[in-house]
Amino acid sequence: MHPDGYIQLKDAPRTSSFRAERIFIDRVENALYKHPAVLFAAVVAKPDPKWGETPCAFVELRPGHADITEADLIGFCRDNLARFKCPKHVVFCELPKTTTGKIQKFRLREQAKALD
Repeated sequence: MHPDGYIQLKDAPRTSSFRAERIFIDRVENALYKHPAVLFAAVVAKPDPKWGETPCAFVELRPGHADITEADLIGFCRDNLARFKCPKHVVFCELPKTTTGKIQKFRLREQAKALD
């Protein structure tokens, strides 16, 4: 419970193995949520020919922050995370959600596989 009464529920930590390093996806997402322009964020593994998998962030921006770039968010993550944990790609889009508001990561994984 946060000081303002907000209750945050968390699932068991999810990990993905990127470059033989263990990256906790929720830590990368939490770093993205600290950016004032980010409304929603989700990080999934994107296949990579060299490393096997790399982090790929899908971000929905708050209204009025359309000028934020991929480089801005990657730089922000580098200031707040170890370099190898930072997303290599950032996709700006409306995130697919269930009727209860949960982000559908399986759909984002399919989109990440389709990226060049």
